Amino acid sequence: MTRYARPEWSIQELAKASGTTSRTLRHYDEIGLLPPTRIGSNGYRYYDEEALLRLQRILLLRDLGLGLPLIADVLQGQQDTVSALSIHLRFLEEERNRIGRQIASVKSTISKTQGGEPLVADQVFDGFDHTQYKDEVIDRWGKDAYESGDRWWQSITDEQKQEFGQRHVDIAADYGKAHAAGLSVESDEVQAIVKRHYDWIVLGWQGRKPNADAFTGLGEMYVADDRFRANYDVHGAQTAEFVRDAMVAYALKELV
Repeated sequence: MTRYARPEWSIQELAKASGTTSRTLRHYDEIGLLPPTRIGSNGYRYYDEEALLRLQRILLLRDLGLGLPLIADVLQGQQDTVSALSIHLRFLEEERNRIGRQIASVKSTISKTQGGEPLVADQVFDGFDHTQYKDEVIDRWGKDAYESGDRWWQSITDEQKQEFGQRHVDIAADYGKAHAAGLSVESDEVQAIVKRHYDWIVLGWQGRKPNADAFTGLGEMYVADDRFRANYDVHGAQTAEFVRDAMVAYALKELV
């Protein structure tokens, strides 16, 4: 009788098949969410079918919006899916209220800017919260990156936070104007906006400069995640795609 070896996938193969990244899978291992089935003599992580199914469930729960701690509780049987989703529903309702305030804030900024009225800082930044992106930052760049950024954010003054936020409001508005004017993403005018955007990110990353992959990855996130998209599409439909494509053009020219 012929015996077949159990199929398994390397971390790179699993990342590619699942549409995630090796960094994310290593992070899932670090927090005990998805340990590899075995580690080869070469130090590589390998995953079997059981791990494959576990990752599928993790990603499904992520798509429903559950955070990693809740997903861990569900997988460990400490929390059933319905209870976890009920908790998440409360988070979504709070997020809906916050997004509503954010939309009103951006609309007010546009209206006042067009009418030449003075802006009120508390109104401009009503509903903005940097901690909402914690899971995304940890998944993509690691816990140290989030904690470093959080320490920096907590260390700066309210005036500096407002100035930092206003810079992005201005950048997003200029993207919208360029898109509405039909400018090419490769034009000098648009690339000058992207340069300001890149410098703004470097400031937020405390001087660390994103490489081409990281920068274009951010652009993809602006399109894929409605929370990011809302910052750009308020200036016109598909402005987020315009921003992403402009960032790709900048990365190919300046970062490769």
